[in-house]
Amino acid sequence: MDDLSDLLRKADRDRYLASLYAPEDRRRDLTALYAFNAEIAAVRERAREPLPGEVRLRWWLDALAAPAGQATGNPVADALRAGIARHGLPMRPFEDMVEARMFDLYDDPMPDRATLEGYCGETASALIQLSALILDPAAAADAASAAGHAGCAQAIAGLLRLLPLHRSRGQCYVPAELLAAAGTSRDAFVSPQPDEAGVRAISAMIALARDHLARFEGSARDLPKSLRPAFLPVVPTAAYLGAVEKLGERALTQVATISELRRNLILLNRAMRGW
Repeated sequence: MDDLSDLLRKADRDRYLASLYAPEDRRRDLTALYAFNAEIAAVRERAREPLPGEVRLRWWLDALAAPAGQATGNPVADALRAGIARHGLPMRPFEDMVEARMFDLYDDPMPDRATLEGYCGETASALIQLSALILDPAAAADAASAAGHAGCAQAIAGLLRLLPLHRSRGQCYVPAELLAAAGTSRDAFVSPQPDEAGVRAISAMIALARDHLARFEGSARDLPKSLRPAFLPVVPTAAYLGAVEKLGERALTQVATISELRRNLILLNRAMRGW
């Protein structure tokens, strides 16, 4: 295992396992893409303060825009740049992805569902679409809608699993309109003493994620086999949502998990049989 694969294995187990089902000649470029995502997603945790975090995110934009042949000294950035050049990937999704991650650095409220879905679209959905371009550019365009819904479901499930971390930082990704409908507020939701309204807000987020997941699965059977590895990271989403739901109020303080065996089995099943 090379350093890039090892980095991804430690940072993002789902995408690492999914990458193993990709064709060998595409695997390293997918690994670089996923490692890049892991790096920018971790900036808040590493930088601690917004300004250094912004500087770090801007560095990624500069690194990806560096002239061809100019090494950055960062193995993830250099591997990703090689993959971008090899597959002719557009730069705009990378720019939007980095800009979306600026939101992570602050504790600003998520105002509404549309803003949340936009955030998910520019992060998880864009990652799926870029993966599809690496795997089969001719078929990728027809998978844009599937990628949009799959990414929203996956990202919302991830945000729900990270509720304990986000609440400890005073962060809230649950849209204000969902919180209000549940009878609570951002400040109450992140307080050390959550109430039943917080559980209702979690249920609303689960329902939103499941709606996107159902929309994705409704079109997933039409996906060509060549694109299947791009969508494999989404496979554990239903299981994660079930785990969050089972925890109930404890999901506010405890990370919802599934067993390694279960994750491996459901990934294998989808990789072999599709949707």
